[in-house]
Parts: sequence; structure tokens; C-alpha cells
Amino acid sequence: MQALYQEILPPSGVEFATTLRFTPSTLVQVPTPSTSTSHYRSALYNVVVARANILRVFEVREDPAPILPQLEDELQRRADLRKDMEPVEGEVEMDGQGEGFVNMGSVKVILDTLVSMFDPLPNDSHLPPPAILEFQSLSNPPTVTRFHFVREHHLHGTVTGLESVRIMSSYEDRLDRLLVSFKDAKIALLEWSATVHDLITVSIHTYERAPQLLSLDTALFRSELRTDPASRCAALSLPKDALAILPFYQSQADLDVMEQDYRARDVPYSPSFVLDLAASVDEHIRNLVDFVFLPGFNNPTIAALFQPQQTWTGRLKEFKDTMSLYIFSLDLVSRTYPIITRVDGLPYDSLSLIPCSSALGGVVILASNAVIHVDQATRRVALPVNGWLPRVSDMPSLPTPVGMRELRLEGARMAFVQERTLFVVLVDGTIIPFEFVVDGKMVSRLVMGAALAQTASPAIVQKAHGEHLFVGSMVGPSVLLRTASVEEPVTEVDDPSASGPAAVVDAGNAMDLDDDDDIYGTSSPDPLPSTSTVPSAKTRTVIHLSLCDSLPAYGPISDLTFALAKNGDRFVPELVTATGSGSLGGFTLFQKRPIWGTLQRDLPTRIKRKLHAIGGARGVWSLPVRTAVKVNGVPYDRPANPFYSENDSLILGTDAIPSPGFSRFGTRSPKGDITITTRVQGVTVGAAPFFLGTAILHVLSNAIRVLDPDGTERQIIKDMEGNNQRPKIKYCSICDPFVFILREDDTIGLFIGEPERGKIRRKDMSPMGEKTSRYIAGSFFTDSANIFKSHVNENARTANGDAQQSTSTLQAAMTAGQRTQWLMLCRPQGVVEIWTLPKLTLAFSTTAIASLQTILVDSFDPPALSLPQDPPRKPQELDIEQILISPIGETDPWPYLLVFLRCGQLAIYQALPADPSSEPIPPTRTSILAVKFVKTFSRSFEIQHPEEQETSALAEHRRVLRQLIPFVTSPTPDKTLSGVFLTGENPSWILQTDKASVNVIPSGHAVVHAFTSTSLWDWKGDFLLYSDEGPTLLEWMPDINLDMGMPSRHVPRGRSYTNVVFEPSSSLMVAASLTHAQFSSYDEEGNEIWSPDAPNVSYPMSECSALELFSPDFVALDGYEFAANEFVNSLACVILETLSTESGHKDFIAVGTTINRGEDLAVKGATYVFEIVEVVPDPGSDIKRCFKLRLRCRDEAKGPVTAVCGIDGYLVSSMGQKIFVRAFDLDERLVGVAFLDVGVYVTTLRALKNLLIIGDAVKSVWFVAFQEDPYKLAILAKDPHKVCVTAADFVFADEQLSIVTCDEEGAVRMYEYDPQSPESNNGENLICRTEFHSQSEYRSSVTIARRMKGEDMVAPQAKLICGHPDGSLTALVPADEATFKRLHLLQGQLTRNVQHTAGLNPRAFRIVRNDYVSKPLSHGILDGRLLMSFSDLPLTRQSEITRQIGTERITVLHDLNELGGPW
Repeated sequence: MQALYQEILPPSGVEFATTLRFTPSTLVQVPTPSTSTSHYRSALYNVVVARANILRVFEVREDPAPILPQLEDELQRRADLRKDMEPVEGEVEMDGQGEGFVNMGSVKVILDTLVSMFDPLPNDSHLPPPAILEFQSLSNPPTVTRFHFVREHHLHGTVTGLESVRIMSSYEDRLDRLLVSFKDAKIALLEWSATVHDLITVSIHTYERAPQLLSLDTALFRSELRTDPASRCAALSLPKDALAILPFYQSQADLDVMEQDYRARDVPYSPSFVLDLAASVDEHIRNLVDFVFLPGFNNPTIAALFQPQQTWTGRLKEFKDTMSLYIFSLDLVSRTYPIITRVDGLPYDSLSLIPCSSALGGVVILASNAVIHVDQATRRVALPVNGWLPRVSDMPSLPTPVGMRELRLEGARMAFVQERTLFVVLVDGTIIPFEFVVDGKMVSRLVMGAALAQTASPAIVQKAHGEHLFVGSMVGPSVLLRTASVEEPVTEVDDPSASGPAAVVDAGNAMDLDDDDDIYGTSSPDPLPSTSTVPSAKTRTVIHLSLCDSLPAYGPISDLTFALAKNGDRFVPELVTATGSGSLGGFTLFQKRPIWGTLQRDLPTRIKRKLHAIGGARGVWSLPVRTAVKVNGVPYDRPANPFYSENDSLILGTDAIPSPGFSRFGTRSPKGDITITTRVQGVTVGAAPFFLGTAILHVLSNAIRVLDPDGTERQIIKDMEGNNQRPKIKYCSICDPFVFILREDDTIGLFIGEPERGKIRRKDMSPMGEKTSRYIAGSFFTDSANIFKSHVNENARTANGDAQQSTSTLQAAMTAGQRTQWLMLCRPQGVVEIWTLPKLTLAFSTTAIASLQTILVDSFDPPALSLPQDPPRKPQELDIEQILISPIGETDPWPYLLVFLRCGQLAIYQALPADPSSEPIPPTRTSILAVKFVKTFSRSFEIQHPEEQETSALAEHRRVLRQLIPFVTSPTPDKTLSGVFLTGENPSWILQTDKASVNVIPSGHAVVHAFTSTSLWDWKGDFLLYSDEGPTLLEWMPDINLDMGMPSRHVPRGRSYTNVVFEPSSSLMVAASLTHAQFSSYDEEGNEIWSPDAPNVSYPMSECSALELFSPDFVALDGYEFAANEFVNSLACVILETLSTESGHKDFIAVGTTINRGEDLAVKGATYVFEIVEVVPDPGSDIKRCFKLRLRCRDEAKGPVTAVCGIDGYLVSSMGQKIFVRAFDLDERLVGVAFLDVGVYVTTLRALKNLLIIGDAVKSVWFVAFQEDPYKLAILAKDPHKVCVTAADFVFADEQLSIVTCDEEGAVRMYEYDPQSPESNNGENLICRTEFHSQSEYRSSVTIARRMKGEDMVAPQAKLICGHPDGSLTALVPADEATFKRLHLLQGQLTRNVQHTAGLNPRAFRIVRNDYVSKPLSHGILDGRLLMSFSDLPLTRQSEITRQIGTERITVLHDLNELGGPW
């Protein structure tokens, strides 16, 4: 059997991070985008984060603070009050900037006008005065610091370190470079390329052939990457106490001294080498624990923490204080390494190092029980954090502070926020400040302060640029904190040196994980600096800690199951995953919707109401229109609230039947339904508000109308050529005051509005060429980001004295200098042109879009010719069907170019400012647009193009419309998203948030004919669409997270869950929660062996579990608590034989546990059987049906019960090294019927009919059959090799059965049972056909049915869904032989002929080391991540690659869609 391994969700969380100035935006110091005319986004710095194989780049920016909800409501109230005080004719006049109307008696600048909107009224005491004061200070507006996504890459390697470095070219462009280390001993040097707007690889350095990596135990080694503070070299730790040193040139002197070969001067580094610490530095350096580079030295200097003599808690009487610290320098020229400092006798449980500043000197050692400072003079100052340090170490230490609570530093991370202030983040996320008290130049003591705040469990803590501190977490959100230093006065009675560290949490930014809204909600504005001064003779620096922003993450996936969730009146499948850890634990839900037997990963929505009255099968529009304000008889708009947009007031729907079609105008009735006010004969092509929202521009298939807000016709222009009717209008684009139409014969028309007359007229198109020119697509767009700027070509033949765009209408004069408007056209030969408005001048032209090249730049060609052909040109598969530029994003939407081809290929480009061209520009181009487009997303859809011979109204009604429709929505009051919706048979949402890339999410409908966002029901999160279910009003499900790559919803529970199952008979879920309790050991007489003898010494903690019963909406119904020393290993829903039902079978909940009795006694276990029963609900509660967990049986075992499952009505459980099959006798006891001696520790039990898989931690996998007459477990075959199996499953397809396993290194293996094969040793051995490295292990999996659309299957295929501890979600999909062969050849072409990020080898990454075979068993599982990159290639490149393997591009894309389509 062959299969495809694909990644559904990338890893979650942050394991490695670094801050640097990486992108050019960090060099631009301009005002915020909202107030600047520059087209660059200004960023403070970049944050690069990594987890497993995903690398993400973010910018940290200061954005304008959001409007407070109560202030926004007050502004709207004032705007409503002004409606009754609108000016009459002659009293108002348009101001020069076109911003609105001012009273001529008191003309003020726009800034004063905006400030006056926020002046408090006499009865405005309910508004917060600080908010009013902040908004009055518009010269210094409040800001918030936020993350903004830039780029991400899925690497073909596992990241083990990130560091920033500066090379010689950094002094020219002032940008840092990025060093990335990988698990297979590689270092990649990356830099940012402004040309491609992406990462490019400078070099790759590999050490996998070094002697230190040839040992068999290297898989257990974790490498560390460190860089010198002066960027003189980088070091990567290798096994057997070695370092790989990579020197970097920093000046021309380094080149002259270190480089002898002039040919090597083009590279920024000198040859690297491997430093054996024991052989080259000191023979005592063994068992390296950690190392860091120290600042302030002339040569690179390393502090190494190691343990020459290893010990553990049980040997402290023989070996204590076995850690040592050596500080030595690196002479990169002479290759000598003199030792500067030697410090021995450090505690054996020392964990990590952090360098101090050059002013403070030395290093800080984090031990399990103390924080230790060691300077270069070997002076040690240790501060104990609990009472254990004197018991495990003889090192002198400071006295334990009185009243100090017990701290545990295992798993903690630390970072300096100031020169003498250290923040230690404990494993539970608690932030503890430590202050270094200096006497002269020496550290005299350490002072620990009280806990400041709590974040997620840290994986990395790093001081960022400025006053920011980044705390990265693998189990929850990663946060960016601000540590502002404020000078505060102190009284004479206070002694700063005696008190704790001066650090506080800013009010309003309290960070406590018990209240998720405080830490992970909307960022609070940065406090304005205080201008008041208090006279004081003495001040001290106080660190104010506040939350800036966070990167969301759900953490590891402990278990997963499919459940049924109710969406409206229907049930939908929902993937429930147990995620997070500790107080961040809970459930993450991924809802799916079945479509034709498949499961699409869609954006969950819920239907609010059906709207059959409006129709809308051929289009629907929701329009905001209002009555105009007239000045001298000319309609104008009244001053609008800049922070509030009016709701829609009109809905327009159109249908093709009955012929010739009807359009209906409707408004909302008092009951909330739609009331039809006007009916118009004809099919509507498009409609939009016009003349600043005071009119409606209505485009029919044969005419263009201007309507008043009440629907009465003001003007109509019939689309005629003389007395002859033109072909029907098939598409239009409306952008006030311009109208673009595209007819069925590919001719176009342009119209422009005249606000003075309130009508439209035809616009002269002579600058665009012949009137008969043909176009296949086009649209307007408005540049809200201010990056589209046209410049006059100095070499143009026709001189243009004024570079500023001319304006011919009052509307253009109003918008000049603010939001420019542009026209984009696509000609049949694939040429895309951008024209300026209102004066039609060609500013941009490119032919690269026809093949969807990676970068689109201006070709500087004159207007292309696209004359009509005879016979008429027929549509081609690669024709552009839809083209659109629209803003997409959250807080700062950015323009994106969306291209949809007739063959179903969708490409999304990001518009970016381009550097001026170095080549001379032809004089035929009078205008230049300095913009480029970089492709960020590409996907292929399955599109059907039936031969449309019939032209009846019914055929028109059934024709699928594929359109790209922009929208703006506010799913919550504090969140606004701009996106695009794709209609048709592949309806999709195109969205982007601040912390994620552009994503295309299926809507979950079979087909969507029409779509619009609407606020007619006073909610800006509503959508009106016409789908296969008819016209419906819907909204997104609440609390949907769009930052994870797939829509999800998190259910926080405040504790972690290890197992979760779905019970189908009651549609309820049962989960096993995990907490910690104090543990104590007792002797045989029940006496406590040990108890704490000091206040800062406590009992050890032991894991304990509890069962919880949940309803579908995650309301806890019941539970069962186990003993304080008992925790759940396995949880399963099994079908057992029973006498209580007519069928003789019933669903039960089986639980396997471990009973921990301390290290002196062997563990025990127990098997539990629970039943979910329905009980009478409490009369006082709102619950209609109530369920309880009833314990039916408890069977204690002599060993841990590590796995349970059901087989043919019997319960299978493990107990130590045995497997038992038991019957559930009389629903009260378990009776054994069969057993089998197996391996050492059973990790997995899976049953299929009467077949059983047994996965073992040592003896790999066993294939067993169960028979009932007589009762027996028969071994069919097993793997003869020793492998630690973490999970095993059955996978079947096309009458073939395979066994899939995963080990603790992430190697996925596929076994076959074939007694006829000579390799099976007469059927005794399972044959390993394929080995595939999946980068991380998985311990939870679920098998689902995969039914292919249109295929008649005897039995469905099996698809395996796996949840990984790194948070990733993967799938294993069977593939037929023909498809596998094509894709395998394609995989080889992509490996060899495509450049991969960081220069990594995809094939080598997936190879599993196997000493039992001569060559890798890599043929059998396809790399889905590598194959999915095929759709990102340009079309010409796709055709070239597929031609080399003897197939076609369409065939390959169809194969990928078939394998990746179902969930």
C-alpha cells in the first residue's frame, strides 16, 4: 500500500525566537501609516519565531490605539443628535481638503474639527476622563504595540536554534542576518531580500559527517546555537562535548588577516571548524550542560557549564556539587583557547547560563534551588529560593529570606530587563524579579521580589529591542511585555537597597491567567508619559510591566476525537482536541461540514434566518444609502463620523427566472423580515452606493440607472450603439464616481459621475486605444494604503509640467492626495494594465501574470493591442476570469491582487512599493507606477465548464457565477476584518489577520451564487448569501480564531486533559483531566515515612486524574475523582456484551490507570468500567436532559493498565507485560477469557473485527488474532526489531491492509502481513515496507472513513488523523498505484529542481536511519508538504516539470486535490 503524508495544521507555539532588525521597514522612522503619506510601514524591530519545522517572521509596530467601545458609542450618539441640526442651503461650504462641511462663520483646520468631536458635553460624566484627554492630544496620539505577520516558511528540517548576526554587508544595508540551526547538525545563514520580499539563503553549513555524530546515541542529544555579541562567530553544540565554530568577517582587517585566498572574499565567513572541548581546551570538560558567549571581550569568549562527574539525588553522599564553570576565549586566527576562569563546586542541579552585561560582568547560573552569580574573579553569590539548597549542596549561599515561599526553578527561563534586574519566569508562567546589589564593582548580594504577573509556561525568554521582553511558550500564547523604567520618588524611611526589586504591573494591564481577557484580550494603549514632577531628594527606577500583544497558540495535542456538534437545526462533525497544559489547558474545536461524502475544513457559520422574499440567485447587494444634504441645489454628504460607519438600509436581489429576470429592492420590516418595496424587470449585474452614498448606481444587463434612495429612477442610460442593442453586460465594477462595464463580446464601457448634476455620463476612452479593443477582465480599486503613486516619466515625448494628477471633477478634487483610484484591465493575450484616474494614463503593464509568475513588475510597455478576431476568440483554460485588487487584513489592511483563472487556479499577490528602475524607461510611457506584486498564495480548484448550448432563462439560472467580492466585517465590536469572498462551486473566504498569512477557507457550502456583507440588522458581522440552501442570513460562530491556519474555537477549562472520547449513544464526551496533588509515602503500618520539616520545604507533587462528563456545548454534567496518587493512562469507548439492552451490546467507558506508590514500591493499576445513564434533572435547573457517570466495575491490577480497547464485545486491557481479554459478566465484574504475554510496556491497543495490534515501548508491534471457540489470542506475526512504538493503527484501502506505527523519533512505518513472502520468515514476521520521518511523534490518532465522490466503493478507505505533541495535525491518506507513481516522480523533480528555504534537502529529511537494510525504505509514503509546493510554481514551470515526467499539469493538480480534499 502507498500513502500520502500531509500536514493539516502546522506546529503550535514558540520554541525558539530571536529579535533583530531584519526587514527594511525597521529602518524607516516615519509616523504611523494612518497619518503618514509614505508608502512604507514603520516597524520597531522584527521577531522571528520557530517551532519544529515552521519559521515565522513578524514585525513589531506601534499602531494607533483602538477607540474605546464606550467612547465610540458616545460619538455615535452625538452624530445622531446632529442629524436634526443639518445645515440649510447657503450655510455650509466644502472645505479645501474635501473632508466635510464647515461653518463659514468659524472656519477651522481639520485637526480642530476632529478635536471638537471629542469635547465633553455637560452631562458626559459617564465617559472616562483619561480617554477624553488622550484623544484631545491628537498631536501625540496614543499607540499600542502589536505583532504583524510578514512571512512564514515550512522547512524541510527541525529547527533547534535561532540567532541574529551581523556580517560585513550589514554595515551597508544596516540589517541583521538570521542564523538557523537544525537537528541534523546544520546551520543556515539567511537574509531578507527586498526584491522578492522573502528570505533567501546565503549559505548552509553542515556537520552531520563529523565524527561526533556517528555514535548511535546522537538522537538523544539536543544541540544549542549561540552567537558572539559582536557577531564575530557562532557556535553550535555537537555530541561528545564539541562545538562547531563558524567565524564571520566584520571588517576588511579580518579579511586581510584570516583569508589567504582572494577567491573566498565573496563569502561573509571563513571556514568553520569543530572544536573538541576536552582535547583542545581542557580535558576536564565533559558532559556539557550549557554555554554562552560573554560580551565586552576583545576575542570571542565562552562560558561553559559542565559536569565532569555525573551524579543524581541518590548519590549525593558520594558526589555533591559536581558542576564546573570554565570561561575561555577563542583565538580564531591561531586556534588557541586560553582559559580565563575556573569555578568548581557548583550545585549538581545547575540548569542553564545567561551572560551579564559587560558593566556587571560574569554570568548567572540558574539551578533548581538557587540563582547564582559568578564573576570573572570566581566570586560566587548564591540566593536560595527554597529550603532545599543547604540539603543538596555545600556551596555557601545567602540566608534564605524570611517568609519566602518555596520556588521551583526546574523548567524556568530568565532574561535581564535592565543591567541589574533579572526576570525569572517559572514553569507555571509566574514572573519573579531579581535585583543585583553592587558594592563597588562586585555583586554583594541578590534580592528577590514578589511575583509580578503570570504568563504561559516559557520556552524562551528574551530581551527585545528597547523596553520589550518576549516570552515564548510551547503550550500557550507567547506574549510581548513592556518593561518601562520610570523614576519614582522615595521617602527617607524607605531603603531601596533593603527592599525587593522595584517592579510593578501597570494598572489595567494585570496579567493573570485566571482572567484570559486581561492578558490575551485587546491590547491596552501605552500610557502617556507624565509631565508632572514631584520634588524629592531621592528617586529610584521602577520597572512598570505591561502587556503589549500576544501570539496565539493552543499548545500540544494530547488526544483527539470526533464528536457531533449542533449547528442550527443540523448536526455537523467536529474534531475535538485536548490541548494546552496547566491553567491554559482545555479543548480546541475544529468544526467540519459534510459535502457529498467528504469533509471540508470550513469556516463555521450559523444561520440566523431564511430570506426567501429577496431571492438573489443571480446576485444580492446590501447598500447604505441616505438623504443628501444640498448646497445651492447640489447634493453633498454631511460630515461623517470617522470612527463609525452607517448601517445598510437597502437590500437588492436579482433572479434570472422568470424570463427576462427580476430585481427586487427591499428594506427591513419592524419584525426583522424583508419588505419588498420595488420590483424591476431585468437581471441586475451590479449595484453600489453612489454620489457619497446619496444615490444608487444600478447596472442591468442592458442599461445603467441612477436611483434615488427611495428607489425612484433619476437617470437611465441604455447600452446601445446607435439604434442597435449591444451585447449583454456580464460584469461591472463601481467605484464612486466611476463605473466600468464588461460585455459578453469582451468590449468595455466607462462612465463617470457628475455630483453637480447628480447624473453620470460616458467617459472618453481614446487614451486606451481602439474603441473595439477586447478585454476579458477588469475592475476599479481604491488605494487606502497610499502605496500606488504615479510619477511622470522625464523621458516622455509629451512633456507634463505638473506631476500631480489633474482632477476634472469636484469628487476627484475632494479625494486628491488621500485615496487614489485606479483602473485595472486585462487583455485577452494576458496583458494586465493599470490606468490612472480620472485622467486615463497607462502607469503599469505586465505580461508575467498570464503564467502567474512569482513577482510581477512593470514591463514599461505601451498600451497593448487587443483588436477583435475573426472568427471570435473562444475562451481558453488559462484566461483570467476574475481580477481584483482589494485590501485584506485586520488592523491595517493591505492591498492584494487576486487573480482567478478559468481553469480554477487562484493566485494572491501582495502589492509592495518597488525601487526605481535602473534601466531607461521608454518615452512612450508618460506615467510610471512604482509598485510590484509578490505572490503569497496559490491554490487550484476543481472547475467544471459544461458546454452551454442552451441560452434559456433556466440555463442562465443554473449557470455558476464565480466572482471575487470584497467585504468588511466586524465579528466582534473590537475587531474588524477586510477580506474577499469567492463565489461559485468552491465558495471560500479569503482572509488575513495580524498574526497569520493570507488564508483561503472553504465556506462549507456546495455552491454559493451570490454574496454580500450586510448591516441591515444593526450588526456588522452579518452576511447574506444565496447558496444551495437558498437565501440565508448568517454569521460566523462566536469566538472563532483565524490565526492558526485553520478556523478553531478554544474552550478554556483551567486544567489540562490527557484523554477525550465521544460516546455515540448519548452524544456526550468524557475527558480525563490531569492535576497535581501532594504526595506522601507510608510504611506497612500506615506511618508517614517523611514529612516537611521547614516552612520552605514541601511535599513532592504527584499527578492525579478525574473523569468529566461534558455535553456537546461543553457544560460539565458529572465527574469521578480518582485517588490522589492515581492517574489515567488510557480512555476508550468500548462496546461490551450486556443483558440490559435488546441488542445485547452497549457502549461503556473503559479506563486504565496507574497507582503511584513512590520510588520504593512497584506501581499498581486498575481497570474501570463506567456507564453513562440518564437521570431526572433538577427541577430548578434549565437542563432538560441530565446524565451521570455510573461506576459499574473496578478491577485492580498488579501493574499499570496502560492501554484498553474493545474487541467483539470483550474488553482488552494491558497489565504490565500481559494482555487480558475479559467479558463483562452481569454488568458488574470482568471475567478473563484469554491472555497473552507480550513485551515490556504496552503503549497501544487497536482492534479491527477480531484482529488486534499491540504496540510496545521496546518490542515494536505485534499482530494478534482473537478467537472465541476456544478462547485464544493467537500471534500472527510481529516485528523482529526493537522499536519504541508510541502509536499503531490499521489502514486499509482497495482490499489491502497495512499496519502503521510511529516511534518516539517521529518515524512512521508501514507494515504488511504477507505469509507468502520469503521476507516474512514463514509468516512469523511483519514486513516493514516503508519508513518515513514525520519530524515528531504522535500518541493520539483516529481513523475515519474516506469516501470518494462519484466512486462506487464496496468499503470506504481509511484515513488516519494524528495529533502531535508539538500541536501539529497530520493525516495519512492511501493512494492508488497510478496516482502514487505520478506523484512520486513529481516529488523527485521538486526535490532536485526547486530551491528550498535554507538550502535543505527534502529527501534527506524524510529518510529514517535503518541499520538492518542496505538502502532506505523511503519508497511508499509521499511528502505532502513538498508536493503542495507544486501549486505555488508559475504555470510555465509547472508545465515544464510535468512534461519531464510524462504527464500533464491538470492531471497532477487533480491528483493533489483528490488526496488533499477530504479532511
